[in-house]
Amino acid sequence: MQSGVRVRVGNLPHELTNFVGRRRELTEVRRLLSESHLVTLTGMGGVGKTRLALRVAANLQDDFEDGVWLVELGALPEPHLLADTVVAALGLRERAARSPLPLLIDFLADRRALIVLDNCEHLVAEVAELTKAVLSACPEVRILATSREALAAGEEAVLRVPPLTVPDPGTAASLRSLGGYEGVVMFEARARSAVPGFGLTVDNQATVVEICQRLEGLPLAIELAAARLRALSLQQILLRLTDRYRLLTTGTRVAPSRQQTLRLCIDWSHDLLGDRERTLWRRLAVFAGGFEVDAAAEVSGFADGELADVLGSLVDKSILIREEAGGVTQYRMLETIREYGLERLTEADESALLRQRHHDWCERLTLQAEAEWIGHRQLEWLARFDRTRADLRAALEFSVTAAAKQDAALHMVIAVYPYWVSRGLYSEGRYWIERALARDDGAPAASRVTALCLGSMLALMQGDVPAAQTWTDAACALTDPDDDPGAAAFAVSATGYLATFSGDFPRATERFEEALLTLRTEGSPLARVGTLVGLAMACGLSGDPRRAIACHEEVLALTAADGESMYRSYSLSMLGLAVWEEGDTPRATQLIEEGMRLTRLVDDPLGLAMCLEILGWIAADRPERAATLMGASAWVGEAAGSPTIVIRDLLGHHDRIVRESTDALGQASFDAAFARGRGLSVDAAIAYALGEQAPVGPRASAPTTKLTRRQREIAELVAQGMTNKAIAQQLVISQRTAEGHVENILTKLGFTTRAQIAGWVHGGAGQQT
Repeated sequence: MQSGVRVRVGNLPHELTNFVGRRRELTEVRRLLSESHLVTLTGMGGVGKTRLALRVAANLQDDFEDGVWLVELGALPEPHLLADTVVAALGLRERAARSPLPLLIDFLADRRALIVLDNCEHLVAEVAELTKAVLSACPEVRILATSREALAAGEEAVLRVPPLTVPDPGTAASLRSLGGYEGVVMFEARARSAVPGFGLTVDNQATVVEICQRLEGLPLAIELAAARLRALSLQQILLRLTDRYRLLTTGTRVAPSRQQTLRLCIDWSHDLLGDRERTLWRRLAVFAGGFEVDAAAEVSGFADGELADVLGSLVDKSILIREEAGGVTQYRMLETIREYGLERLTEADESALLRQRHHDWCERLTLQAEAEWIGHRQLEWLARFDRTRADLRAALEFSVTAAAKQDAALHMVIAVYPYWVSRGLYSEGRYWIERALARDDGAPAASRVTALCLGSMLALMQGDVPAAQTWTDAACALTDPDDDPGAAAFAVSATGYLATFSGDFPRATERFEEALLTLRTEGSPLARVGTLVGLAMACGLSGDPRRAIACHEEVLALTAADGESMYRSYSLSMLGLAVWEEGDTPRATQLIEEGMRLTRLVDDPLGLAMCLEILGWIAADRPERAATLMGASAWVGEAAGSPTIVIRDLLGHHDRIVRESTDALGQASFDAAFARGRGLSVDAAIAYALGEQAPVGPRASAPTTKLTRRQREIAELVAQGMTNKAIAQQLVISQRTAEGHVENILTKLGFTTRAQIAGWVHGGAGQQT
């Protein structure tokens, strides 16, 4: 299975059913987005806010060169994770000293993108705060939100989404004219899906119209009713709806609200189900996101043979949506349908039982992944966790609030840790580890030591050395080598990472080597591999390349036999760099190319950028190729939220190769080659790096990479000699945001100094049209 690095393409899902009507609303939303940075679609559940937002977004993809992104918030249990969720949806990776919201703002600052925030009603205040922060700093970004109420955020434009149009009662409508009523058109389309060959006729048109009128044009209600044509006639559907409607109006002259109309339709759909279907509906409602058959079986308690039939029946009746992606079949519920199922679960007094089952299934899943992480199934587990992220969060929330087992939360955070690292979700990992430690303050020492060490490493990845020091000290205070030598050695390894990030490389080497004396025979394979990677890093930084090479080769020996990919890709690239520095260019190239292929598999854009960059250094004797590869590296890293690849901060090769290539080619040719690299797609960049094709991009005479309006403004201020602090004050932005803009300018233009930017501006190149 191959997972692609997601860069700038957006993440809108494919529409599973045809979109009906809404011409006026589509036009109005597009107009509002041209005038306002924030547009919120409001309305009751089931009225079609999400479908409208997705259709608008799909229609506008060509208008937003940096992507149209869907962020689903309906299943998000914790407002604290809002920024993390948006960052993850955009495929960004956190890096040192960059927490999610600043990372998001820096990434979007110079980009033209549309972000769709779906189902915001339970997070209105938090979403309003996030949108204000993003839009105030990102002039080319637009946000389209869906919510049952407005966000009340700044210059928000609000459009209340109406039901689909249906003929007024008492209005005589011809068969031909019914095509102008959206509700009728949708019923016909959904009915045709349920009963192939169905169509409006002179004989059935009156019944169809009355059904749509009874349902008041509500899309979800129409979908549920049309799905019933597999078992009922049009007249039977109308009769049952009419009976339900009369019950609502008995004793009052006031017609029911649309909310009541939708409720009666869902009630009616529920009552028409058999006992097994009703039971499965309410039990599957505990899933926060999509779920697969194995998960449905374990949580619902249905036997495999029975489950397939009932799942198919609920799909036929539009209670479940069946989706295929990457060869995997998943099922999910619309949020309104799920909310109804949860109500029924509570009424059946099964809520506590099913939440516990759901948690236990997630815990078993994560523990199995932990045991198999250093192995051939690692890519499967990465993809599975990507698909079940919402349910992992729900289970973690249960584990820190309601789980009966003392250390259930700690078990889960320890198991999920490698996934958080692989996806750059450092803030989210720290959040759950902190809550698990607070929940399980009486848990066994070994579990607490492990969690404290993992939290320390996540803090170090964010550059938070003081927090890492606190957590590492707490872990060491709990260790007893006689009681649990593996846990004690892991704590020693954590002190090695702390020393590395603090710049004390001799101490780091000493601590890693001490830990390995035990971890080579005790502890988990993950702890051993992680310690070897740390020792290789410390040796490389302290000027001992041969020891670093030995460590990386040991990592490769441990991981290659098991088919592991994530750690192997890193060690391959770092080993390639080390042997290149030792003068073995052919082997270095082979190692880095192999590492690059693995970064593609594990969806690691920063690792891919690093491989492209090092291959650019290796190609120093072919300056045009070096410039092209470094341009591709800059773009891939920038699109993952990291305009400065970490390795450039540790070594001086980048600046040296840029100078040498510029001297050899001349500034204009270097800039053109760098721009060609930036213009490559991810697949094209990999193919070019592997020598499989030439780059397709601007010719040597073409203009250099175009800066955004904000970047040109900042380049001009740099040319005036202003510092980042002065630029921030003048533009009323944070100093870190100003620094990020300057980094992006340097990266885009292939420069290494502010003086080069000044020369570029004064030379007239900055006057773009």
